[in-house]
Amino acid sequence: MKIMIVDDEQDVEILFVQKFRKEIKSKLLEVEFAFSGEEALRKLGEAGSPDVVYVFSDINMPGMSGLELLENIKARYPKIEVSMISAYGDKENYNKAIKSGAKGFFTKPVDFDSLKHEIAELLTKKLN
Repeated sequence: MKIMIVDDEQDVEILFVQKFRKEIKSKLLEVEFAFSGEEALRKLGEAGSPDVVYVFSDINMPGMSGLELLENIKARYPKIEVSMISAYGDKENYNKAIKSGAKGFFTKPVDFDSLKHEIAELLTKKLN
């Protein structure tokens, strides 16, 4: 299963690879990174019909915000599940994200146990 992490802070790549090392090594999970909303859409569009099944995106990014990215993904690729992350757990962003079709909403620092649980649910759904 392929997921995409979208965050303008490039050091998250090291963190996610470290946290999902076992799943990546066992080939249960393939992780792709994009460092802007625009880059994420470009990468999703390159494949024609993307094999990414889950996108985990920061809300606050320069250029296209995570909420704008969410709306774009849901309009173009409705089968891709999207969860949002924000340094601020404010209700306004939460409500916008859920209303726009987000599967989940996380606050920083990321609770990787909860994130792994959400991804495991998607894996189970995909395998059945």
